[in-house]
Amino acid sequence: MKSMSFTPFTYWILATTLILTESCSRPPEFPDEPVIEYIGLSKNTIIQSRSSQLPQDTIEISFKFTDGDGNLGNADSVNILLTDSRDGFNHLFKIGEIPQLGAGRGIQGNIKLSLTNRSDTRYFCCTFPNTRLTCIPSTNFPKDSLYYSIKIKDRAGNWSNTIKTENITILCQ
Repeated sequence: MKSMSFTPFTYWILATTLILTESCSRPPEFPDEPVIEYIGLSKNTIIQSRSSQLPQDTIEISFKFTDGDGNLGNADSVNILLTDSRDGFNHLFKIGEIPQLGAGRGIQGNIKLSLTNRSDTRYFCCTFPNTRLTCIPSTNFPKDSLYYSIKIKDRAGNWSNTIKTENITILCQ
C-alpha cells in the first residue's frame, strides 16, 4: 500500500481553501445602529466664507460607516448632523438610500462631505469674542478655528456614535 505524503505547498492550498470558504460563508456582523469612524480631512486650513471675489476652496471630511440592519440612507430626510464646535450650530445633510449587496443585511462604506467656503454656505465664517458668525475680516483676529462633530441616523431613527474632526483653521482675511 502506497502512503500519501503532503508537501508544504499542499498544506498551504488546504489552509487557503479553508480560510476562503470560511470568509465567504459568513457575512460580517455589525450592530443595528450605525457606527462611524473618522478618517480625516483633505486639509485643515481655509480662507473664510465672505465674498464671491475670493477663490473658492473646499475641505473634505472623510469617515467610514457600518450599519447592521442595512437601513442607512433616505433622500427624503436629514441623516447627517455636522455640529460647529464654536456655537453648536448644526449643518444638515442627506445620504441617499444605500442598496444592499450580497446575501447579508449589513452595509459598510465611506462617506465624504465636501464643505466649500462659498459666501452662501457659512461653513467657514470667523467669529470674534462676544459676536456671532460674522465673516468680516479683522486685523485684531486674523485666524479662527473650529472642529466639527458628526453623527448619522438610519431610517429606524437610530443615531450613530459621534466623531470629531481635528481643528480647522480659518484665515479671516
